[in-house]
Amino acid sequence: MRRTLVTVLLILGLAAAQAQAEDITDARVKELIIKTLRENPELVLEALRTLDQRQADADAAKAAEVLQTERAALEGDPNAPVIGNPAGDVTIVEFFDYNCPYCRKAMPELTALLQADKNIRLVLREWPILSEGSDFAARAALAARSQGKYAELHKALFAMRGKPDAKSVLRTAKDLGLDIDKLQVDMKAPEVEEHIATSKRLTAALGFNGTPSFVVGEALIPGFVEQATLAEAVAAVRAAK
Repeated sequence: MRRTLVTVLLILGLAAAQAQAEDITDARVKELIIKTLRENPELVLEALRTLDQRQADADAAKAAEVLQTERAALEGDPNAPVIGNPAGDVTIVEFFDYNCPYCRKAMPELTALLQADKNIRLVLREWPILSEGSDFAARAALAARSQGKYAELHKALFAMRGKPDAKSVLRTAKDLGLDIDKLQVDMKAPEVEEHIATSKRLTAALGFNGTPSFVVGEALIPGFVEQATLAEAVAAVRAAK
């Protein structure tokens, strides 16, 4: 309904032009608008296409501005785990949730990409949005950094059967040899809260609304992607340098 009203306003000028020479009432203006719509249905489609393109252009401009102002936070945040090559020439940023099936599906694609291309940095941003279990898992993974076990727990949480919750996450952490008492204390550390808050801020600014979501150079890639698609995005960044 809102889009239809906007469309009517866009073509109002056509009807108004026909009525300029007449002394008309509001009712007559409405009649002219309806007549214009009926006689020129293609105008509706064209108006909608124009609106969609304008919105797409506005979204792209906003994203470009955010990428420029937030590049350091996205790619260089010392409070974000990095795997792959820490000195790689291209950085991929992934926002993910351990309870997201598409994130789990993307895991082997990312692993294969890092194995095939040894010059990629992968910045991992915990973005727990699906459940309390997601939040617990994210905090546990971030807390595992103080015991040098982030990468191991990250991989294990995606490999475990069933959805991660407090019980299964702690069991998995224990199996990896983590000190569970220390882990639970470290989960409340300020840097853990800060990491998650920053992820929420960045995703809101970029317009992401689900996991996984990726940033590769100037490209915003929402949803599951295969290795080849990510490799193309990486190649585009290198070509632009």
